[in-house]
Amino acid sequence: MKFKDRLPGMIESFLFIVGDEGLTIKQLTSLTECKESEVGKAIDLLQMSYEERKESGIMLKQFGGAYRLVTKADFAEDIKRLLENPSPKSMTQASLEVLAIIAYRQPVTRVEIDDLRGVKSEGPINTLIAKGLIMEKGRSEGSGRAILFGTTDLFLDRFGLASLNGLPPLSQEEEGETVETDLFMTKFQEAFAMENDGGGNIS
Repeated sequence: MKFKDRLPGMIESFLFIVGDEGLTIKQLTSLTECKESEVGKAIDLLQMSYEERKESGIMLKQFGGAYRLVTKADFAEDIKRLLENPSPKSMTQASLEVLAIIAYRQPVTRVEIDDLRGVKSEGPINTLIAKGLIMEKGRSEGSGRAILFGTTDLFLDRFGLASLNGLPPLSQEEEGETVETDLFMTKFQEAFAMENDGGGNIS
């Protein structure tokens, strides 16, 4: 197969691997070692291919200068079924603890989470990132510029919360530095109980 014939597939592979981050024309030009005009033509071919294939569930779109592979709106309800009805039982206790702490303390660093739990939290954090429930929210101002973590919109959707205001508030005393993980977990579960009164069971 000639290189120019492989170019659309190469770009498609790159976009699939990077996921939501997407890639700009400049990045794709560098990765493929092709001219910008050649990359542009390959992108046009990909977009046309997705549009013509009615059975395809994805398409190629440009957002903020970056090209991304995204799902078609026609399948929104089908995707919603996949993301609905999350079960905390499918998550480990460690992941739930970390998620509860982040939900209440965000933005929060891994060291702060570790201090609250008394154990390292790198594994649960990576799991929650992979599930799309938390994400990096910037860097702290302190020494080392530690990564700050916070919850995502997917977290709200999957746990049936309209906003973070749906979490029961902590009192001023509870917000102190001596707050224990159990308190976050208790309040976290209260939020789910409240949501269950008006919808599906996610406790």
